[in-house]
Amino acid sequence: MSIPETFRNKTAFVTGFTGFMGKVLTEKLLRSCDVKNIVILVRGKNGLDASQRAGNIFKQSLFDRLRIEKPEFMTKIKIIDGNLEEQSLKISTDNRDWLIKNVNFVFHCAATVKFDEPLKVATRINIQGTENVVKLATNMINLKGFVFVSSAYSHYPRSEIKEEVYPVSITAKELKQLIILDGKVDRLLVDWPNTYTFTKAITENMILTNKNQLPISIFRPSIIGCTKSEPEPYWLDNLQALSTVVSSIIVGCLRLLPMSMNKKTDIVPVDYTVNALISVMWDTVNRYQNSNERNKQPKIYNYVSSVEKPINWGKFFDYVYEIYYQVPPLNTMWYICCVFTDNRWIIAIMGFLLHRIPAALLDLSLLICGKNPKMLKMYAKKEKLTEMVLPFTTVEWKFDNSNTKELWTLLSQDDRKTFWFSFEQFDWKSYVQGLVFGIRKYILKEDLNNVTKALSKNKKLFWLHQLCICFVIYIALHVCWLFAGLLM
Repeated sequence: MSIPETFRNKTAFVTGFTGFMGKVLTEKLLRSCDVKNIVILVRGKNGLDASQRAGNIFKQSLFDRLRIEKPEFMTKIKIIDGNLEEQSLKISTDNRDWLIKNVNFVFHCAATVKFDEPLKVATRINIQGTENVVKLATNMINLKGFVFVSSAYSHYPRSEIKEEVYPVSITAKELKQLIILDGKVDRLLVDWPNTYTFTKAITENMILTNKNQLPISIFRPSIIGCTKSEPEPYWLDNLQALSTVVSSIIVGCLRLLPMSMNKKTDIVPVDYTVNALISVMWDTVNRYQNSNERNKQPKIYNYVSSVEKPINWGKFFDYVYEIYYQVPPLNTMWYICCVFTDNRWIIAIMGFLLHRIPAALLDLSLLICGKNPKMLKMYAKKEKLTEMVLPFTTVEWKFDNSNTKELWTLLSQDDRKTFWFSFEQFDWKSYVQGLVFGIRKYILKEDLNNVTKALSKNKKLFWLHQLCICFVIYIALHVCWLFAGLLM
């Protein structure tokens, strides 16, 4: 049975709809799978209820193609007001009963992806939230498949990550009890760079040991980037870690980035990721039709690019610079100039010289003009960001993706065309250049009509940048001359 046939006239339950991947997943299911219903769990936020939040999202350009091809798609959407952290997801009895009777597939994408999230909050959302969804799924009468979206970096401390769950130092139950008792939990993070990867590892172990015998799989994507081609090329809607770093560099704001340029990165386009996720659900359904599978451990799929099509950070930013010189943004602070290094001493010194001193001078000028200083605060946030991404830009992993490669071989030619996720013929140069176009269009809100003006401004910034370099060199030589004179 093909992928569209598996989903036809069936109901999918999606958590994390308001997130980057959740939106693309929902759009793809509606456009390519002819589902009967898609149920999205949304909580009210910032004065908006669930329906208002979802309605605003469906107005985004991401759904423009769907509006043309399937103009009636909103009739298939069922919005449920709920909260992942609450017992029973804080949904009404009627909605709970409806889910239990009607849902066939569960895509659990919801999570807090903030690297600096307090462990107590990350535990409540990523661990307890997953436990709540699993508990609900256990009661679903017609459930055919459940896919938990984890991370390729869930077992960060390991240099080689295979498609298996590795043991952790504490169970989900023990961690929750320790938090309740207000115990010292920070020591648990000693080997992990953040609470996100740590709680994902614990959640995987919780799923592995659960005795609900659900038809369940674990899906582990790496760093998720903008779309490659669908529903529109190079779409992104917010500043995630990767797009934040790239956008900060091309607008001349970020001038220092801790990074090992020779280390391999691992980035996957969000549309490829969603296609792989839907394919994993299809495979899960097929495997669990055989009742013997229910007694086996959940199958794990590492979705990574570095096995088939590796690229290092150096080449990645070569492509960024190449397209920048052709179509620089108009709204730039300075000419592009970023130092890439993994040396702690150079990071500290250059951070002071390239970030702190210019920021202090700009804040001083703002104070003189009677305005509020903001540059030092801004750079404090930028430095915090670079500290958070440092564990991923200075380390490299060896991934195994045998299950994912096997899954690709199981797809028919038609399914491959509709749900393409292989990196066999992937062109990194066009993708990275597209990422810059995406940042320009969706983040900076600029189109290509301003390229001539942007190039003119960039040329002026270039000469101003060269002038500043000459001035700094002059000052440095002058100081050395004075110092040498004192010694003589």
